[in-house]
Amino acid sequence: MWEDQTLLKRPEITAEDMAGTLYDSLRSKILPLPDHITVYPAHGAGSACGKNMSKETSALLGDQKQSNYALGSMTREEFITELTTGIMPPPQYFAKAAAQNKSGYKSIDALYEASIKALGSDEVEQAIQNNALVIDTRNQEEYRKAHIHGSWFIGLNGQFAPWAGALIADMHQPIVIVAEEGKEKEAVMRLARVGYDNVLGYLSGGINAWTSTGRSTSSMESISPEEFATKGTPGAKVLDVRKPSEFEEGHLTNAENVPLDFFSELVEKLDMSQSYSVHCKGGYRSMIAASILEWKGAHGVIDIMGGFDKLKPTSAEVVVPSAA
Repeated sequence: MWEDQTLLKRPEITAEDMAGTLYDSLRSKILPLPDHITVYPAHGAGSACGKNMSKETSALLGDQKQSNYALGSMTREEFITELTTGIMPPPQYFAKAAAQNKSGYKSIDALYEASIKALGSDEVEQAIQNNALVIDTRNQEEYRKAHIHGSWFIGLNGQFAPWAGALIADMHQPIVIVAEEGKEKEAVMRLARVGYDNVLGYLSGGINAWTSTGRSTSSMESISPEEFATKGTPGAKVLDVRKPSEFEEGHLTNAENVPLDFFSELVEKLDMSQSYSVHCKGGYRSMIAASILEWKGAHGVIDIMGGFDKLKPTSAEVVVPSAA
């Protein structure tokens, strides 16, 4: 499993300090409130801003007192240990976005005026030559069939903004959007919410306009879970890009855990002369990782469709933790 100490350095105020403050706040301010109070979460399931968050969009405090581990009976020390065990370091954009909030940012009108621009294929090609990053925001199946070679897949149908923030190191990176028609403004807005406001525009007419000019596209090689279980991907290393906690709950016997959360840094340690087959839980994250591997020039990239959820019922060899 990857272990990069540069990603694990603690700030001056530690996670333990903040967990202790949260314990005090919950016990002194939240638990004394009446059970009929309605609670609305600030973040949802899958966010990097918390641990074990549910998909509920509201709940009664009384129900949370019964079901939420953080409100259970435990000492301050037990709470700190529970809260800080198994969490990932914060994504790299958190501190940058906080600094940007302090120093100021573009108004939404100025952002839209600068970013929502229809670009022809010639303009997009010139932008790419000038080191613009093409972000393809369509769903993964459309990206799988045809995409601009070297473009990153980050679909609007998933956690688009958090993954863009976690993976694009430079917040001033010039970006060109490929989007489903009518979704261009949404992509610009969601990028801006995490601090990325240097969108040059979007490909007018989408992939069809690109190919109509005689330009080629790439497709992502893929394999079904059933095919993988019976014949594998000879010569290709298997990368599992789920979180370490997911990996520990069960994984393919020959898989290497390279969490997508820090893939932009960890991919530098991978051998680009090697072929890789990639999977996650359901298929969204693995396509992001596969697109970055293609951009980096990996010898071969294969996406395992459907991810670990679809691999488990097959004959693929899976390691599961023994019962306690």
